[in-house]
Amino acid sequence: MDTHTAFIAAILGLVEGLTEFLPISSTGHLILAGSLLGWVNDKAKVFEIAIQSGAILAVIWHYRRRLNAVVKGLAAPQQQARRAAWRFALNLLIAFLPAAMLGLVFASRIKQYLFAPIPVAAAFIVGGLVILWAERRPSGGAGGIRIESVDAMRPLDALKVGLAQSFALIPGTSRSGATIIGGMLFGLSRIAATEFSFFLAIPTLLAATCYDLLKHRALFSAADLPAFALGMGVSFASALVVVRWLLRYVGGHSFVPFAWYRLAFGALVLVTARMGWVQWAS
Repeated sequence: MDTHTAFIAAILGLVEGLTEFLPISSTGHLILAGSLLGWVNDKAKVFEIAIQSGAILAVIWHYRRRLNAVVKGLAAPQQQARRAAWRFALNLLIAFLPAAMLGLVFASRIKQYLFAPIPVAAAFIVGGLVILWAERRPSGGAGGIRIESVDAMRPLDALKVGLAQSFALIPGTSRSGATIIGGMLFGLSRIAATEFSFFLAIPTLLAATCYDLLKHRALFSAADLPAFALGMGVSFASALVVVRWLLRYVGGHSFVPFAWYRLAFGALVLVTARMGWVQWAS
């Protein structure tokens, strides 16, 4: 791995880690960063997806005790612990399925028609406006906050959040933004929505990463492993910082600053594409 490749891998890993769990869309930021770095071929696209695994590992590491307790609880002799573990696992499965099924059906068409400056910029701007609208509504929407913790979620709540996550199939929408804001609109507290978004990222991003790597495995060789390892390592470290910071932030702050950032970034996407600074490969 030469110095130039190492630099690109580290920068993209940093961008992925810093943006994956914030409601600002990692996809849009990776497009811009990759284009400015001249990293836009087919291998680059798969690399950007693969380094998501570093961000996934950050969530797993942060919640390692909770996840370990769930795994043990699935076979626990105590009925209450076993029920709680299975309810948690079932909720994750229910929330995961909508985006997974829609992604398998529409992924190619989405890449063909929506992976372009105007749709991505529009998704950034619309997402910012949705956040502003959601933050001005009463907490929890019309029904108020019903769910203060992830453990209190019902299967129907998980399904609603899963349907909200499906909007993230549109490039520039933000998976975390769709799930967190969707959860808040459906009655989850800000902290519960954020935590469930983190947990839901594990199966969602893991499935997307494995699918793309298997689909495009012919593009890679053993020589690419050092760059992958570096990108994943930087992604892991930066994502871990963001996860811990965001959990503290949501305790007493709104997502309004992220909404204004999305509006500004959407405008930036349009300007850079119009000026020819960003290359949108097909």
